[in-house]
Amino acid sequence: MRRSIKRLLTLALVLGYVVTACGWPSQNDFDIADFNKKFEVVRWLVAYDEVAWKSTDVMLASDKAEIARLGKEWFCFQDKSGVWHAVYGKLENNKFDQIFHFVVDATGKITRTSDKLDDAFVVAHARALNLAITKLNDSVPPNSPRHNSYIRLNADKTFTVWLLPAFQPDSVAVYGGEFVYTIDAAAGKITKEESYFQGAFRGFKAAPPREIWLNYREKDKPTLGSIFFVWYYKQYFTSIFIDNSKSTSTVIKNGDHYMWTHVMKDKKEAGR
Repeated sequence: MRRSIKRLLTLALVLGYVVTACGWPSQNDFDIADFNKKFEVVRWLVAYDEVAWKSTDVMLASDKAEIARLGKEWFCFQDKSGVWHAVYGKLENNKFDQIFHFVVDATGKITRTSDKLDDAFVVAHARALNLAITKLNDSVPPNSPRHNSYIRLNADKTFTVWLLPAFQPDSVAVYGGEFVYTIDAAAGKITKEESYFQGAFRGFKAAPPREIWLNYREKDKPTLGSIFFVWYYKQYFTSIFIDNSKSTSTVIKNGDHYMWTHVMKDKKEAGR
C-alpha cells in the first residue's frame, strides 16, 4: 500500500494538484472542505505557537525579580488590526497581575510595551485557560506528555481553547490526543468539547530525519491534531503520512513551498 501511495504522491508533485486514487465512488472522495477548514485553524495555531516561543525567549532574558512574580497564566492574541501580542502574569483572587506585555511587529520583532490591557479581558482569558487545563488534567492519565495551550476569543465573546501535545524536552514529537473546548463568555464553564484521544499517546524522536506514519486508521478523515502535527514537524522528518481509514495525507516540498496531497485508498486497502 505504501509503495502505491508514494507513486501517486510523486504524480501529485508533478501535476500540482490533489490526487484521488481509483476504487471509491464519487461520494466517498476526499472531503477537502473539511480539511481546509481544519487547516485554516492549524495555520493560526502555528502562528500563535511561534509568537509564544519567541516572546518566551525574550521574557526569560528579562529581570529575574519580575520573572519570579509570574504564575502559570499567559496567552497570545491578535488585536483588531491583526497584530500579535503576548501577555504574561499571574491570576490571583480573580485579578490579573500583568507583568510582561510584548508586541510583534510586521518583521517578527518582539518588543516589550508598558501598555496595560483591559483587566476584564486578561482575567477572562486566564480563567478560560485554567478551566480548560483543569479539564485536560482530568481527562488524561497521570504523567502524560506536556501540552501547549492556545486560546482565541470568538466573535460571540466565547473562548476556544486548544490543548495539543508539546514538543517534549527529550525531542519527542507526540500525537494521539487533541483537546478542544468552547468556554462561555464569563469563562466559567465549558459549553462544548471537540476532543479526541486514542487512549494512549505515541511519539517519534525528531532525529534522525526519516519517514514516519501517524496511525489514525480508526478515523475517516484527518483530525485537526494530525494536520497540526504534520504542518508543525514537517521540517524535522523527510515525510509524515496521516494514515486514515479511507485516505492518506501528507505534505510534499515543492521548491520553497509545501503542498498537501491526499490519496483515497481502494476498498481492499481501506479494509485492512
